[in-house]
Amino acid sequence: MNDQAAYIASVVALYANLPDTPLRANVSDRWLARRLFDEGVPWRVVETALLLGSLRRIVRPPGAPALQPIRSLAYFRPVVDELQTQQVPDSYLDYLRLKLRNAAKPLPADVQETTFLDDR
Repeated sequence: MNDQAAYIASVVALYANLPDTPLRANVSDRWLARRLFDEGVPWRVVETALLLGSLRRIVRPPGAPALQPIRSLAYFRPVVDELQTQQVPDSYLDYLRLKLRNAAKPLPADVQETTFLDDR
């Protein structure tokens, strides 16, 4: 994505649609999105970082203390930096999308949380 405005809009839209994030980005969030563009961080890396960071929050051990909502896009900056030092397979982004979609859905009341094999 080479267009700065489209890049910033995409980052902000994805951020605002993640669980536990504000419904609207603030000025500092837009500034960070612009900075990521200026630094040449590929959109794919940013998208992967936001999904991975969000999943790390959602998929936590049972009984773990609740986390406060995310208040800033800056929360994801360490994940962006982490992913820039590592090569991730192209299929990883699709995996994260699927995992986040499934993790964000609450289980119906009549669905058992453990499998039969786990009961042994």
